[in-house]
Amino acid sequence: MYICETKEHLREVMSSFKAKGSVGLVPTMGYLHDGHMTLVRTAANENDAVVASIFVNPTQFGSQDDLEKYPRDMERDLMMLRDAGVAAVFTPTPEVMYHPDRQTIVETTDLANKLMGALRPGHFRGVATVVTKLFNLFQPDRAYFGEKDYQQLAVIRTMVRDLDIPVIIRGVPTVREADGLAMSSRNARLTEHARAAAPILWQSFQRAKELLVTGANAATLRQAIWDMIAQEPLARVESVDIQDAATLAPVDGPITSDIVILLAVTFDPVLLIDQCVFKVAKETS
Repeated sequence: MYICETKEHLREVMSSFKAKGSVGLVPTMGYLHDGHMTLVRTAANENDAVVASIFVNPTQFGSQDDLEKYPRDMERDLMMLRDAGVAAVFTPTPEVMYHPDRQTIVETTDLANKLMGALRPGHFRGVATVVTKLFNLFQPDRAYFGEKDYQQLAVIRTMVRDLDIPVIIRGVPTVREADGLAMSSRNARLTEHARAAAPILWQSFQRAKELLVTGANAATLRQAIWDMIAQEPLARVESVDIQDAATLAPVDGPITSDIVILLAVTFDPVLLIDQCVFKVAKETS
């Protein structure tokens, strides 16, 4: 496995891979778990070579403290990727990734500033900019992202469409722990008690499923989920959003098409996000 610390080395390695067949990219911020490895396995099934990046991107963090506390274990990450058959990994520093006098950003102006974007101003601008840079450097045929970050996936798909970037975006279903908690590198920062409380997010999705069967409207559904999570003393609900699964437009009133429920909940000081798509049966004539 090639470990590329510079853009020049990465481009040299990628030129060799691209000449031999298709390439699938798995961008990560490291501290890998089975959710990431599911992305790697999916990419391996669809491409001749799998490549990855490990880069904790400073431009998508809202505070220096959050950036500094983000978990890291480069040695373990590289071992996991090597064992999974990844062909090359890009491990730049911020100084390598960003020009000191940089002036250019990439932003999906609507998607980046609502929902989680409103809670974390500038976050999706940072995501879109760094992912664009990675696509330019790797020039992959396909790129793989987890559906847990549902809005991020929508941002990246919109960016690729609008900028005519020649890459196929693959969304991979959320991988969960046995108790339903979505796998995330941030879970490592949860205290023992917060970790025990965090499955309330998954439990609220199960409650939503029950309510949808009864014909509950969006307002009733949102309030029931909010109230259920808020009963957990260690949870602080930041947002519960019910959106159209295809467009991410807000859903009000009766639910007549597929929806996605997006949660943002803080288990002090760790912000966890989760999502679940609910299919709505269509009437047939």
